[in-house]
Amino acid sequence: MSVHKGRCLCGNATFTIEGDFETFFLCHCGHCRKDTGSAHAANLFSSTASLAWTSGEDKVRSFTLAGTRHTKAFCTECGSALPNLQMDGKLLVVPAGSLDTPFTLKPAGHIFTTSRADWDDGLETVPKFEALPS
Repeated sequence: MSVHKGRCLCGNATFTIEGDFETFFLCHCGHCRKDTGSAHAANLFSSTASLAWTSGEDKVRSFTLAGTRHTKAFCTECGSALPNLQMDGKLLVVPAGSLDTPFTLKPAGHIFTTSRADWDDGLETVPKFEALPS
């Protein structure tokens, strides 16, 4: 069984995940793009792992978009996306970027690609820089 640790950007909310992730998806739906302000969300999913807050649980809030199943947990101090339980607690959804420990699972695919942003095409050809270009 794997153990993963993670935190929000400001470090107020920290957590431990015990268990394995079944899958990893990059979601391009409009809700996830609004959540992240980016091309897609990168979420790990588990129906068996457990989540334990090690600090700052009082800083964590969840938002569910009315009329949808779309839920986002976040730190009230820094706004970072954080893990949350969905589907009546049966599914743990973990933003991949919130983890501090390495993991080897690669994305299983891009989902909701019909909602993909117009500018999110051919990004593999965009120049890469190791730091902010001068």
